[in-house]
Amino acid sequence: MNIIHVVILAIIEGLTEFLPVSSTGHLVIASSIMGISKDEFVKLFEIVIQLGAILAVVVLYFKRFFRSIDFYVKLVIGVIPAVIFGLLLKKRIDLLLESPLVVAIAFIVGGVILLFVDEWFNKPTIDDEKEINHITALKIGFFQCLAMVPGVSRSAASIVGGMTQKLSRKAAAEFSFFLAVPTMFGATLKDLYDFYKHGNITAADMHHDIKYLLIGSVIAFIVALMAIKSFITFLEQKGFKLFGVYRILAGIVIIVLYYTGNVLHTV
Repeated sequence: MNIIHVVILAIIEGLTEFLPVSSTGHLVIASSIMGISKDEFVKLFEIVIQLGAILAVVVLYFKRFFRSIDFYVKLVIGVIPAVIFGLLLKKRIDLLLESPLVVAIAFIVGGVILLFVDEWFNKPTIDDEKEINHITALKIGFFQCLAMVPGVSRSAASIVGGMTQKLSRKAAAEFSFFLAVPTMFGATLKDLYDFYKHGNITAADMHHDIKYLLIGSVIAFIVALMAIKSFITFLEQKGFKLFGVYRILAGIVIIVLYYTGNVLHTV
């Protein structure tokens, strides 16, 4: 992995983390195309830079994080399913992260759902996080767990989950952003701990790794700042249909590459 790979992956992460198109899926495919997907550090890098993107939420919604204690209670409740399923299914999840075909199928299935989600849930009654109760937060947390399958999209799963609970598109998207903060923070710390605990890392490797992680996180953070505002505006005006079309087309392209070329045969 070199600095060019770092920049490309970080930009992809910043652009896609909050869009319902799966940042993990895009990172898996991009790293495969660049021929670096077998590198264990790359897998760690793809997790850690997500935290950089997530921190953009804290900056943009800074005041929301000081609204009330109940805000944090909802986030804790919402993240419990991800913690439980993450610990139970970690090995299976790691295997799925190695399959571009899984990503392609998830892209297409998720895309079809996004084509119709605006019509299915078009009568929202909740337009602000303050109106979300603890049971609703837990249900959205279970929906977020679907994103453990690469290509599903954490953003898409939690936003659609929110819309099933009668949240408006904006309220569902914003709660999805908030829920991402503890989810990704926990995942990042766990992966960092596992990587450095079980690896034979020299001081030189450690310095090199930290430099790349910091550069990638900063780039992802800056790009995500711009992407979040644009996404909310677009979502309120246009809805999810265009994202659904994109996901379906992207999934088809990946399948074609997988079966006709050698670029994506092995991750």
